[in-house]
Amino acid sequence: MSTSPTNPTDHVAIFDTTLRDGEQAPGFSLTPGQKLRMARALSDLGVDVIEAGYAAASPGDFEAVNTVATEIEGSTVCSLARCVEGDAMEAVRALKPAKRSRLHLFIATSPIHREHKLGMDREQVIDAAVAAISSVAGKVDEIEFSPEDAIRTERDYLIEVVGRAIEAGARVINVPDTVGYTTPDEIRTLFAALREAFPDPEVTFSAHCHDDLGMATANSLAAIEGGARQVECTINGIGERAGNCALEELVMALKVRNDRFGVSSRLDTTRLYSASRLLSSLTGQQTPRNKAIVGRNAFLHESGIHQHGVLKNRQTYEIMKPEDVGVSLDNLVLGKHSGRAAILARAKRLGYELGDNQLTSVFHSFKQLADKKREVFDADLEALILGETIGQPGPWRILGLHTGTGYGGDAKPYAAIELAHVEDGEFREAGEGDGPIDALFQAIERITGVELELEDFAVRSVSSGEDALGEADVHVRYEGETYHGRGVDTDIVAAGAAAYLDVINRIERSKK
Repeated sequence: MSTSPTNPTDHVAIFDTTLRDGEQAPGFSLTPGQKLRMARALSDLGVDVIEAGYAAASPGDFEAVNTVATEIEGSTVCSLARCVEGDAMEAVRALKPAKRSRLHLFIATSPIHREHKLGMDREQVIDAAVAAISSVAGKVDEIEFSPEDAIRTERDYLIEVVGRAIEAGARVINVPDTVGYTTPDEIRTLFAALREAFPDPEVTFSAHCHDDLGMATANSLAAIEGGARQVECTINGIGERAGNCALEELVMALKVRNDRFGVSSRLDTTRLYSASRLLSSLTGQQTPRNKAIVGRNAFLHESGIHQHGVLKNRQTYEIMKPEDVGVSLDNLVLGKHSGRAAILARAKRLGYELGDNQLTSVFHSFKQLADKKREVFDADLEALILGETIGQPGPWRILGLHTGTGYGGDAKPYAAIELAHVEDGEFREAGEGDGPIDALFQAIERITGVELELEDFAVRSVSSGEDALGEADVHVRYEGETYHGRGVDTDIVAAGAAAYLDVINRIERSKK
């Protein structure tokens, strides 16, 4: 897919950096396998460019970029790199399998960065940028250049840097608001000035806005008004500090207010909600209920006046249809007599494509859940799908568990659990703790021999009713690394045990 619009007046390319800038944020780290799952969802969504990581940062990042470059066909695959020869060539090597590749080179240009971070003067920065761009010319399909902290860079110097980068071979110029400092009017004026200085239609100007002052989406839209034809953004707005421009907000703003902006993206917006939910499940970071576009409250109405208006005509209080972003409101009930075809059709309507193996696994989980619940709602099915999509087999699995509290004033909660290991057989353990969850976690650690430092544990309901499905998320530290686990069950204690065991399974698989 080409990322250069044939008609720059009607298309804005979407550059998704969820897997690079988003994943750099504390608490949002992903394994290479998880990055590939998210990349597939982004490609299905239709993003023009997927920034898969910073290949030179670590072996894990190199693997992630290389794997995404190998597997993804519908989007350009990109790696970030400093304007340093070693970084640039490592990124080129990681991107080699890509059907279409882009190298994203950056160097800081603002006075504060030049002095305190780089220790370089104006000409040295330009020389480094030109040398890096020239060294990779012809080695990737596209070169993008970012003058980091462009918003706080002197206007005349920024224009000089951009001009030299274009002369050296960069055809996408990204203008980042690295610290979320600008305002809509300011960034609109800046992009208009850059577009006037460099009118070449083969050069695409791009915006990358951070949300430190809560204006990332507004600033990105203003940049489009000034001439930007690419926007760098992330699902759910995740990213460094306060995050980035939220992809779903930008895309729906262009769609709903096309009368004002006159441009659009190529995205299949009906996949926005499922992509958002997948990211939340992969990272264990739940989306705020009131999050625009994809939050659970985005299309709910409680006020009597609002409900009255919506019942007569949804447009009274809704400026877009829930179905436009992939939210289903009919929520037809599935039951224990529902077949595989019904599950497959409902999953597809919710935005999930299930392969044969996934369908078999999800259908088995669905039947087990349907035996516990009278009714299975869309939210329940979605939780099962995400669990199967994210989770990987063993080596440990739960055969049974029991919790309770002994008799007497000093009695402590206790737990008993039975686990099976794919190679070593079955094990049983019991013990006490400060609560049933604590007792279970201790019993699991004694069986598996893996001691974890619990950082966070959270449980939430993913559907309605007394027999609602509960989702548990745990974040732990093990040997200096942070791991995330997830479990779902109608019993929240069982969901917690599944999430804890999910972490241990991840650790064991990573060792192998």
